[in-house]
Amino acid sequence: MRRLAAPLMLLALLGAAEPPLRTVPPVSILATDAEARWVPFDLTEGNQIRFTMTVDGHPATAILDTGVSYSVMSRRYAAATGERIVEHGTADAIGGAVPLAWAATRKLVLGGVTRTGGRIAVVELPAIATGESMPVDLLVGRDLIGRYALDIDYDAHRFRLLASGRLPFTGVTAPLAISATRQVYESEVTLGGRRIRPMIVDTGDGSSITFSADAWKGLAAADRTMTTAISFGLGGPIVTDLAVVPQLRLGQLTAPDVEVRVERGGGFSQGVGAAGRIGASFLQRYRVLLDPGAGRMVLAPGRTATAPPLKSTSGLLVRADGRRLDVLHVMRGSPAAATGWQGGEAICSIDGKAIPQDYRRSAIASWSVGQPGRIVALGLCNGDTRDLTLASFY
Repeated sequence: MRRLAAPLMLLALLGAAEPPLRTVPPVSILATDAEARWVPFDLTEGNQIRFTMTVDGHPATAILDTGVSYSVMSRRYAAATGERIVEHGTADAIGGAVPLAWAATRKLVLGGVTRTGGRIAVVELPAIATGESMPVDLLVGRDLIGRYALDIDYDAHRFRLLASGRLPFTGVTAPLAISATRQVYESEVTLGGRRIRPMIVDTGDGSSITFSADAWKGLAAADRTMTTAISFGLGGPIVTDLAVVPQLRLGQLTAPDVEVRVERGGGFSQGVGAAGRIGASFLQRYRVLLDPGAGRMVLAPGRTATAPPLKSTSGLLVRADGRRLDVLHVMRGSPAAATGWQGGEAICSIDGKAIPQDYRRSAIASWSVGQPGRIVALGLCNGDTRDLTLASFY
């Protein structure tokens, strides 16, 4: 079931300082049968790729995050597995800087790749980062996967790592490189006739396209009707402006009806010297090959390549918490904003039906993007009921 791509989780981590930690130099080996070693995944509530791998023989749930320069282990997982950590430094993350620790690793196994030796960053990875009740153990980033071609088949919910230079399917191409300074995957887009770069290619960012305030300034698209949305990074929540543009180019690809977010001045992208990010909500419309060693991204249309983005008609961005919906943000100019809704309120029923435990996968979850003019009765957890008339507002 397609769902509104907000609130979204942003897991970029850049600028990590080298720790005073003695480790064995890392060695990565790609199995001879790597092409057959598909890794199955599911998409989190925040649109990230979640899968299982092993760390020093222990199973771990992980997010595939090309916006992370150094792979990350959660402090919770490090404590549970008895990893020795060394506190050292901070890193730039979406929402603010985060304190870092480091741990030596002996053996990481991910699909057809085995890495022995090396180190991994250790930070707090809260459950809010995936929008679900259970936190993940790892973020797998550039240091583990950057030397290979990454083939992501979103429609089949699987990915694999291949030797750089392989071309397992045909599609349109766009430039791709690993930044020498930021050490993450980067490309460029064209909007309104303007070439915008560098754009971080970030599978851990659940949004579609995000621009810095500087990159957005003066664009022909900047006069479009905009609203607001909330996202959550490792450094905390951020509010961005949001619009839908009729067309955007990524290399040879022309994509219709693209949701874009615009960071406020001094946001994460501007702070690290990037023009913005290409996120998972955009990428999952395609089968994607990310091969920085060959200098290319390859995209083939998936089932939802031409589907318009889901647009809220309520203006309430919520997160399921058991059998209630917590209001995280009220979108500017929306029906909810016009009728006085506030962040922090909680909904326990919709049109008289209690919020189900599996809300995210239930048909009831489509109410917030319903037909304009529909009146939805929202039962608050304090016993009050409010009617909300849905409408198009951006």
